[in-house]
Amino acid sequence: MTFAVSRPIDFRSDTITTPDGAMRSAMAAAEVGDNVIDTDPTIGELERRTASTLGMEAALWTPSGTMANLIALSLHLRRGDRFLAPRNAHVLTNELGSAAWLAGGMPDPLEHDGGPGRPSPRTVRTAAGTREGPYYTLRTTLLCLENTHNAAGGAITPPDEHAQLVAAARDVGLKVHLDGARLWNAAAALDLPPAALTVGVDSVSACFSKGLGAPVGSVLAGSAEFIEQARRMRQMLGGGVRQGGVLAAACLLALDRVGELATDHANAKTLATGLAELGWDVSEPQTNIVLADVPDVQLALEQLRGIGILALPMAGKVRFVLHRNVSADDVDEALRRIKEGGR
Repeated sequence: MTFAVSRPIDFRSDTITTPDGAMRSAMAAAEVGDNVIDTDPTIGELERRTASTLGMEAALWTPSGTMANLIALSLHLRRGDRFLAPRNAHVLTNELGSAAWLAGGMPDPLEHDGGPGRPSPRTVRTAAGTREGPYYTLRTTLLCLENTHNAAGGAITPPDEHAQLVAAARDVGLKVHLDGARLWNAAAALDLPPAALTVGVDSVSACFSKGLGAPVGSVLAGSAEFIEQARRMRQMLGGGVRQGGVLAAACLLALDRVGELATDHANAKTLATGLAELGWDVSEPQTNIVLADVPDVQLALEQLRGIGILALPMAGKVRFVLHRNVSADDVDEALRRIKEGGR
């Protein structure tokens, strides 16, 4: 059933969020400089503050999370090294093979036998194999974690399980990179500082342009030596943005809004509960992502589009992402449309 709707309700991603008036004002007033020749002062401030927030020694602003992850993998891996990551991790399925093509790593997915979005420590140890062997032995050198795990429905790795996974990696001689694109969501849901979720890792990336509402920007954090190398790699990849403080100013303001993500999480729970009451097969969300298992994903997406609801496929399911541009009233309206559209 298709009927007229006043406006679409957009659940496609939290990346569609747009900067509000306060953020645009901060961008317009930003102090800037040439971030390649010198250091843009606003980018410098963002990098120092983010490093502290993430519990790392230093940080580097990047235009995107994909670039941040690529820089990390390029520095952690030697050509032909094998790296481990949870199945359907962003570095495996959503970065166009750059981990293999540009970073030179051979990816190996791990099943989620430790919980949604994460392997068990035993699986990490077993998959890593032994570091002993002849010269032609495949080398496994890195474990990539993702918190929250996008394709697992925004699943959180809590700090105790994170610590066990890092310990397992260390036991078998692996470095650890954490893709924390939505680490802020995990921190807000657990009511913990972000640094509590990065303990023991060699590097971590985090994104400002999703639920926090900045238009552009991510960060890569690690040791001072690692970030010095990362800055060179960013330049090689074309990430030497000049007066980037205009963008960093939005990211600084976004850091003040981590606590507001709890609203998105509450709205996700409301949506999931409402969909379940209407007969949809949904899992209870841990953060801002709701996954619905349907017989035909493309048909479901077309039917939703017909009633003015936009969503995207993810891991063979329909994904609804709650964000600051979707209100509680929007969720109620979406549920009303779905109920009426199914008649």
